[in-house]
Amino acid sequence: MTNVRPQPRAAIAALFLAVSAVPSAFSQSTQSSPTTPARLPGQVATPQDSATEMRLLRQQEKQRTNIYKAFYPDAAMLRKAAVTFHANLLESNYEQGFLVLELDAADIAALRSFGFRIENAPEFIQRRDDFLAAIQAAADAKSRTTAPGASTDGTGITGAAAGDATIQSIPGFACYETVEETFTAAAAFTTTYPTLASWIDIGDSWQKTVGSGGYDMRVLKITNSAIGGTKPKLFVNSAIHAREYTTAPLNLEFARWLLNGYGTDPDATWIVDHHEVHLLLQTNPDGRKKAEGGLSWRKNTNTAYCGATSNTRGADLNRNFTFGWNSTGGSGSSGSQCDLTYRGASAGSEPETQAVQNYIRSIFPDRRGPNPGDGAPVDTSGIHIDVHSYSQLVLWPWGTTSTPTANATALQTLGRRFAYFNGYTPEQSIGLYATDGTSDGPSYGELGVAAYTIELGSSFFESCTTYNSTTKPKNLPALIYAAKVVRAPYQTPAGADVTTVALGSDASGGGVLAGTPVSLTASATDTRFNQSNGTEPVLNVTGGEAYIDTPPWVAGATAIALTATDGSFNQTTESLSGTLATTGLSLGKHLVFVRAKVSSGQWGPVTAQFLKIASVVTPGNNETEPNDNIGTANAVASVGTWNGAIGSSSDGDYFLVNLPAGKTLTATLTPNASSDYDLYIYNSSGTQLAASEKGSGVVDAASVSNTDTAASARYVRVKFYSGGTGATSGKYTLGFNW
Repeated sequence: MTNVRPQPRAAIAALFLAVSAVPSAFSQSTQSSPTTPARLPGQVATPQDSATEMRLLRQQEKQRTNIYKAFYPDAAMLRKAAVTFHANLLESNYEQGFLVLELDAADIAALRSFGFRIENAPEFIQRRDDFLAAIQAAADAKSRTTAPGASTDGTGITGAAAGDATIQSIPGFACYETVEETFTAAAAFTTTYPTLASWIDIGDSWQKTVGSGGYDMRVLKITNSAIGGTKPKLFVNSAIHAREYTTAPLNLEFARWLLNGYGTDPDATWIVDHHEVHLLLQTNPDGRKKAEGGLSWRKNTNTAYCGATSNTRGADLNRNFTFGWNSTGGSGSSGSQCDLTYRGASAGSEPETQAVQNYIRSIFPDRRGPNPGDGAPVDTSGIHIDVHSYSQLVLWPWGTTSTPTANATALQTLGRRFAYFNGYTPEQSIGLYATDGTSDGPSYGELGVAAYTIELGSSFFESCTTYNSTTKPKNLPALIYAAKVVRAPYQTPAGADVTTVALGSDASGGGVLAGTPVSLTASATDTRFNQSNGTEPVLNVTGGEAYIDTPPWVAGATAIALTATDGSFNQTTESLSGTLATTGLSLGKHLVFVRAKVSSGQWGPVTAQFLKIASVVTPGNNETEPNDNIGTANAVASVGTWNGAIGSSSDGDYFLVNLPAGKTLTATLTPNASSDYDLYIYNSSGTQLAASEKGSGVVDAASVSNTDTAASARYVRVKFYSGGTGATSGKYTLGFNW
């Protein structure tokens, strides 16, 4: 087909419209549609995913050399270009101030007229070509050993994909599981955790429907099946656009956190007990297989569109959903088969799309009316998150119009909570570019379920270093937060967050005897919003309560009132304290649920901690002198409680914790009733990281997190302020938990 581009004047006008927030930008019908590449010498039609076909597709990819660095004049213009040229975007380098884009002459002229400086991008092209060469070398080193046929191992992998000689791991990207590795890991969860995980077949990929290899479409469902009843549901799908490497691994990491943390992490435990999490890890497995072969593949692999041997064939699955399909007059998707946003032959024409929307309809009830202005009731449960890359955005409906939804305020509140964790820009989807036929159509559009798109990172093929150090640790907490608030996503995010919960007397470690009063300290705040795009109201924390074993949403749950440690609820962040009665509790682990409310009366999500009732309590470790400075600190090897004594008014006891990466250390100091000792935490340079300075006989607690990728030394100090000293009058206990 012929490449059609608007003249520079038209492109400038389109860019101006996008800047002015008119939902148009470039009409997809006038956007560049990649030409069907010329057939290379010796090229013939070959089976999907064969080594020969993949070699030819890689050669086609290398022919695309019209790739440039566009240096933007300011941050505002960066956003404008990202709106208009999103389909052309290949990579971002915010530190050096440029985007990497695939451009033609008209694009270049338009960008220059807005002050962009355009340079060739030989480094990107070389990296791409080196990557393709490495992939090809890996493919050449393998031989096809698996004949086409049906899956026999429960993974859902069949035919050519199972025997594909091209890829079993991605050279240079070992942190990202392949489709096969993803499916194998998910299937293994059902063996390791048979009562917590199930691997559900929800349909077939396009290639499987036509007998050309392909995959089962499968959902990993996570919940404790031993606990019955209707549970709120979180649905997270990933990798609907094949080249977005980070998305499926993040989703799989979320599954690991939930399942591996069950019984050891209190929040993972209660989420799995009381909620359902449904993870569609590979939404576009056929296309993903192409991308694993080094191709910048976005769509599915349907050979009916754009030519059977083209590397731009297929339909954009995220423009093919039935609700709102082709509803923006061509600006939200393309009718050109070779375009990256080709919407498919008809609404819901692709088998992958059908599988996703049918599954969404099967797990969520319909809570929204039929009219565009209808909203879902505020008590609607359920969340749908579609994980994409890249652009560092948190998006919510509508994407078809700038008119907000009837649930816009609540969607915005939760979106700003997500963006607090990952630092991304929260906004309605239309702020990026007009889209139609997207995955939030069946969830929010049809059913009223709170729906979000999270755009990860700054590159499709993001390095493992960046993914492991930045993208994963920033976004996993956002998914965990979603799992915590899924029972009432239009209400709960407007309440306070409980960020830490600590129990005294080593009640979460070695445990206490039944009947022992246990002190509880917690921190609650209403400040955890991303305020980069508008301002979310931040309210004072006005109350807190705890529950043992039975969470607050269950009938008959008994609340234990918590007080403000400073005596008054009058701040946006408050320390909470209380005492738990343990008389009558059975031996073993119990869950303590803690929540807090704000001045509007809205309660936030619960955060949990374990309470262990033991038959015998092992004495704690004993502090030994000298330990008056960092150099002589007592080493704390594990979670537990230490017994100590302040020898004199000048005494200060130091303890060393080598805090593992990604963990949060909470130190809890319980002085004797007549003494006031203070608690501090330092790093290895002696810089104070946290402190608690309460009154006489009052429990102090302080917490710090290790956001590094390796263990890091943290020093906990107990310091005399007033009261008793010596072996008897100076006693205290110091609990460590991480």
